[in-house]
Amino acid sequence: MNQERVFQVLEGPHVSEKAAIVADLNNQYVFRVAIDATKLEVKKAVEQLFKVKVENVQTLKVKGKVKRNRYGFSSRPTWKKAYVRLEQGQDIDFAVAE
Repeated sequence: MNQERVFQVLEGPHVSEKAAIVADLNNQYVFRVAIDATKLEVKKAVEQLFKVKVENVQTLKVKGKVKRNRYGFSSRPTWKKAYVRLEQGQDIDFAVAE
């Protein structure tokens, strides 16, 4: 996978309370990824960018919420997130990503 696609696939970490709990219990990290990214692309991108071994990847689409504004209704965009489980002993430090 070329370097450009790595940065297109991974949009960034998804920081939430649930993501912190999953990271502590299951050695999983949650990333916001491109809507057209596959599990294999996510796995290769994480391994290449963070120099870790990925055990498996689970993806899901988060449907955009319908919001009301002064012009009527609009919807936020649908996006995709990936739960990435690392092999035993592997760790990602987001502060020191090379």
